[in-house]
Amino acid sequence: MKIFLFEGLNNLYTLFYRVLMELKNQHRLKDKEVKRYSEELRDKLEDSLFDPEEAVDIADTEEGEVIIKDSKLVATFFNGEIFPTIKGLLTMNATKNFVTVDMGAVEFVYNGADIMAPGIVDADEDISEGDMVWVRDVEHEKPLAVGRALTNGKKMIESEKGKVVKNLHHVGDGKFE
Repeated sequence: MKIFLFEGLNNLYTLFYRVLMELKNQHRLKDKEVKRYSEELRDKLEDSLFDPEEAVDIADTEEGEVIIKDSKLVATFFNGEIFPTIKGLLTMNATKNFVTVDMGAVEFVYNGADIMAPGIVDADEDISEGDMVWVRDVEHEKPLAVGRALTNGKKMIESEKGKVVKNLHHVGDGKFE
């Protein structure tokens, strides 16, 4: 199965179709696997992408394994740890493991930059170094990126310089679309 994305570039003047990824070995997850992944996401984010009894698939891609719900790639695994994609985050009400950046940082995050301390306006203080986090903008609180915390949440807020989140997936990167 091939996933296609209708994508506009250069201020929507140039439009084209692009094959993003080919799914291989797609199959339905067992109920106990769905329940386990649902609980893991709820523990991390206080919300889940799916209920334990929903039909959820898993497939292999060139980016790694992905979780599919209603034909959408809603989660993936970062070093074996399940975490939502940007599309997945847009469908849920995650209230934990967030890092909020000012509007001046949005363009840099959107272009794939790691998250730097000067752009942080808020963060979940329960974040520990090494945790998977999601990055949102201060104005709309919409997800911009998914990354790995390089320090804890409290230090993110207090720090005035340095890299605090490694950007692993961001809006517009073409991954998991």
